[in-house]
Amino acid sequence: MESKGSGRFSMSRCLSSGDTVHASVVVTLLLGVWCASALEVSVGKVPFMEAMNGSTVLLPCTYSSCIGIKNLYFNWQYNDNGTFMKLCEAVIPIEGVEPRVQVYHERIEFVGSSKHNNISILLFNVTFEDEGEYTCFARNPKEKHRNHSAIFTLFVVDELKVVDNTVTTIIVSVVGGVIGLIVVVMVTKTLVLLILKKSAEKKYRDSAHRLGAAQEQPQSGAR
Repeated sequence: MESKGSGRFSMSRCLSSGDTVHASVVVTLLLGVWCASALEVSVGKVPFMEAMNGSTVLLPCTYSSCIGIKNLYFNWQYNDNGTFMKLCEAVIPIEGVEPRVQVYHERIEFVGSSKHNNISILLFNVTFEDEGEYTCFARNPKEKHRNHSAIFTLFVVDELKVVDNTVTTIIVSVVGGVIGLIVVVMVTKTLVLLILKKSAEKKYRDSAHRLGAAQEQPQSGAR
């Protein structure tokens, strides 16, 4: 027979095990919340662009953080064959306060706004030497110096390619013609069915009329 002391020990052990499970769940949830609120930067859904030589291009970048920012540091760098050249940098003290941006390239202008979580830049008078990868980097001390970066790739060409829409035009024309033909066939079918129905009704009325007349003639002769 098990003693009361051992029973209490077993219950205590179960409670400790349950506390451990609960603690694990809490830690997992906290980690999930932390991951969901972590700093992220993005250069858009299409992280590349083809620009014409001599044009001005926008290098887009935005940041987000569910818990907010404080003294957010960011910079833009250009990958020059493995050597990273800093283009600009700044610190955003708090949300909504515009940063004092240090620009290190004569053809770069900061056009972002902390009110819109935007840290984009403009690159003027693009040359073939400007082709390559541009990295947008940010670090948020409020999230234990959590940092994140995104790469935007720039391609420089003599002239932008003109998209040949001939095939598309032909396909659209063919599809439109097929649809039009189907509509014509359906309308014609409807009209034919309507005419046949009217003709059948007329024949039925004529037959009924002749039958009625034939039935009345013997009765007249009998009188």
